[in-house]
Amino acid sequence: MSQSNTFTRPQAFAALRAIVHSLSSAWDLDTTLDLIARKTTEVMHVDSCTIYLLDPDSDALRLQASTGLAKRALGRSTLRVGEGMTGHAVAHNKPIFAANARENPHFKWVEEAEETGFRSLLAVPLVIEDKPIGALNVQTADAHKYSADEVEVLSLIGDLAATTLARAQLYDRQRRQIEELRTLAQVSETVTSPLYLDEMLGIVSEMAAQIMDASICHVYLLDDSNSTLQRHTSNSDQLSDHPRFPANKGIIGRVATTGRPAYIPYLASEADFEERAWAQEAGLVSLLSVPLSVRDRVIGVLNCYTTQHREFSQEEGILLATLANQMALAIENAQLITNTAVVREMHHRIKNNLQTIAMLMQLQAYETDLPATRYALETNIHRIRSIASVHEILSEKGFRLVNVKDVLNRISQTTAETMLTPDHKINIHVHGEALQLPSRPATALTLVINELVQNALEHALSDNKEGQIDISLGHSPEEFIILVRDNGKGLPADFSPNLGLEITQTLVREDLHGRIKFNKVRPGTEVSIRFPRRTEHDH
Repeated sequence: MSQSNTFTRPQAFAALRAIVHSLSSAWDLDTTLDLIARKTTEVMHVDSCTIYLLDPDSDALRLQASTGLAKRALGRSTLRVGEGMTGHAVAHNKPIFAANARENPHFKWVEEAEETGFRSLLAVPLVIEDKPIGALNVQTADAHKYSADEVEVLSLIGDLAATTLARAQLYDRQRRQIEELRTLAQVSETVTSPLYLDEMLGIVSEMAAQIMDASICHVYLLDDSNSTLQRHTSNSDQLSDHPRFPANKGIIGRVATTGRPAYIPYLASEADFEERAWAQEAGLVSLLSVPLSVRDRVIGVLNCYTTQHREFSQEEGILLATLANQMALAIENAQLITNTAVVREMHHRIKNNLQTIAMLMQLQAYETDLPATRYALETNIHRIRSIASVHEILSEKGFRLVNVKDVLNRISQTTAETMLTPDHKINIHVHGEALQLPSRPATALTLVINELVQNALEHALSDNKEGQIDISLGHSPEEFIILVRDNGKGLPADFSPNLGLEITQTLVREDLHGRIKFNKVRPGTEVSIRFPRRTEHDH
């Protein structure tokens, strides 16, 4: 952008219309961020547009999208509120700009961003209801003095972007919650006939029989493979077994397969009826069978039997279909509740067993006089407790996705309490996003970070009375990015990984399919871990 290329009012309105039109099609956060950055670059006629978002629990502004800065900096590079021109814009809730940004007293280079090719910078805050959520920057390769119209246009784009980003963040949270609930239906395949479900089915079957003025109502549920229908009898039924029938044969199977009701006036004459012998013994004559459907997916069949010949009216058919829909929702909810309880109990027991092992090892550590043996036992105790923390979260939530940030806060506190003496004031700070991962990658990542924290306490900060370990969680469009940084004495010139660090490299490479890098910084050491975001869906 040259100094003479400034906005006219018609151009400003055209730019805003283009932004509004583009943002109306964006929903998820990553798509929205990319779209805002690209469209702003286009309509503002600049060489780079960059978006920073404020971490939810700290004052760190994290680089999340850019059309001109280095891609490897996305999700990794941060600025504090008040730091740099970007942080200054957020701290004071007003735009800041400079034709030659490097001469501005507030300017600060962003690590790994490769912004040396740009000279001018205009930063505006992103604000929702007077609360900052980030910042929007534009830059040009040549020196450019931003006009009042340009500042106003980017400020208006920032207002539109803030609202759209807030919507996208809400959309992503809702989508994640839906995914978590959906996974509950796939949990614990060994549970085939939970008591809670049978009790509920008994109650609703009796209610359906009363409402329809029928003798008996039975529910037949499809198994996970949709190949078998199993009868669930009501509490008043004298039969104690749960017979199964092929889902691709007979009248009940046809209702389940086609999703269409069936009316049988005389069961005795229907050779294709799966329960013909039972119906004759029970003195049942007529049948109205309707599918149990949830969101156009058949999960079973509801049968209504009478002891006398009966022609069900159209209104009765509609009533039974309505009852079946409500019953299907109740069944699905009951299965979710039961499976959640089973999952929680399973993880609770695993956690207890791991804690028992850790306690036995702790007793062994107290009894041994050999420093090397005690060190090995204590190191493994920390590893076991890290795994136990993951299962503790799972036992509390009942979901298969783990909030890694929550786990890291817990184990960091435990590690600090057990490894530090009262005269050591080492602060371990976890900040950034609440990464949601399945149990296996969550366990691997937790072990990796635990090893890095222990290594920093034992080596980098061993001689320090005060110190800091920062654990930063973020993501780029393709990867999760975790940074573990300390302000200790740094890596030695002849650095080579010890056993604990070799374990971390193996876990990152084989379990997370990612990569780990040790960086020398001033002061201290930074370890970066990157692994693909598809891991969050690998259940």
